[in-house]
Amino acid sequence: MLNFVKNRFRFFITSVVLIVISVIALAAFGLQLGVEFQSGSTMTLHFEQDVEQDILRSELAALGHSAAIIQRTGDGDYFIHTTELTSEQKDDIVTSIVTNLGTEIQVLDFSSVSPIIASEIWRNVAIAIGLSAVGMLLYIAWAFRKMPNPFRWSVCAIVALLHDLLITIGVFAILGKVSHVEIDSMFIIAILTILGYSINNTIVVFDRIRENMGKAIHVPFETVVNDSIIGTLGRQLNTSLTTIFVVVALLVFGGTTIHNFVLVLLVGFISGLYSSLFISGPLLVTWETGSLRGTSENTPGLQTSP
Repeated sequence: MLNFVKNRFRFFITSVVLIVISVIALAAFGLQLGVEFQSGSTMTLHFEQDVEQDILRSELAALGHSAAIIQRTGDGDYFIHTTELTSEQKDDIVTSIVTNLGTEIQVLDFSSVSPIIASEIWRNVAIAIGLSAVGMLLYIAWAFRKMPNPFRWSVCAIVALLHDLLITIGVFAILGKVSHVEIDSMFIIAILTILGYSINNTIVVFDRIRENMGKAIHVPFETVVNDSIIGTLGRQLNTSLTTIFVVVALLVFGGTTIHNFVLVLLVGFISGLYSSLFISGPLLVTWETGSLRGTSENTPGLQTSP
């Protein structure tokens, strides 16, 4: 029989390594912020004739935008992120490129964000994530109020959420450095989606633990938790894998506009499946028993409140 609880120390070490790598990547590289999160302008240009990225970069540098971020998004399409531009400045850049490169250009998209708006968005993002976490913490503590130490249950669930959040952000810090992948408002939507998905998986496991505790009062808590994880394993794999298959299909066949959004979901869903099976329940066992290793057959079952 699989023993998730007995081997919990190995799972914790794996998660700690992944989190440390994520934190180091975030500290070293930071996140490539999209225009929504920093002042600047973005535009998507379609070139009638193919233009090499290096040539376009040189042209923008000659126009005073050497720090511009340039990404090819399709056949003849380029996404360009510069410092904040007015509409007139954007038109001057396009006109200069047309003149110097001798190709017609179609502006598919143009947007600008001021520093004040960018800081306001960051504040709203922090509030949204913070309120979500606090709401989940309080609700889980209330939902499992008849369990011994219900606050521990909610804290373990939130730790699993932070686990998924840090790993996802760490992956995108690395992708931002390697491939210049930017985070935008869709990234935040995906993060909030991941939080809801992950907490749902954890609640499924916790609910089975609560159910089994009422049936096996004198069974060691470690055994109850392990049996509960195994009892939900089929459901977890079925729901998670079918969701992941759909996300992979969107990643492969979807358009470039949703590529980063879908990639966030893929990383978060995989991390959420892992944390719901290997982190939240075993972490609860560790907190209740005070042991990081093995299974104590002498640990009595926990008693629920009437």
